Amino acid sequence: MSAALLTVYVLMFPVIVAGVLIVIARGFVRDVREAKKEGRPII
Repeated sequence: MSAALLTVYVLMFPVIVAGVLIVIARGFVRDVREAKKEGRPII
């Protein structure tokens, strides 16, 4: 296995994890804004 392929394989997982984290954070921020607008607690 070449070094370039191994590098891409190893770095693929942090990129996927970062993408999932961004999606979750965007949803949370959207929920916080809606709750604040409606005057209800988040928890």
